[in-house]
Amino acid sequence: MTDRDRPDERFTLASERTFLAWMRSSLALLAGGIAIEQLVPDFSTALVRTTLGLVLIGLAAAASLVGMRRWLQVEKALRENAPMPPPRELWLFAATLTGVAIGAAVAILVSAF
Repeated sequence: MTDRDRPDERFTLASERTFLAWMRSSLALLAGGIAIEQLVPDFSTALVRTTLGLVLIGLAAAASLVGMRRWLQVEKALRENAPMPPPRELWLFAATLTGVAIGAAVAILVSAF
């Protein structure tokens, strides 16, 4: 690969920053999942706490895998001067996270009344 064939470093670094944002999001979801189970014993019922905690931990694992896969796809597209990959996984991840947020809001409302 010659210098002319390599992608601009700015695009590569921007892709890396996006990957790191996925990793930060994964860590935040992991911390939230552990916290909801271990640090908030009065939140709803034990079943709701455990379910929500496990879902958040599962989303943490998914975020790290989706972020890694997306980074590899983007890097390949940059190297080959190809179109960017479609955001299918991003839509699925966003929809799942929205569902979890709605579920948590419902649990909060139910436990409040």
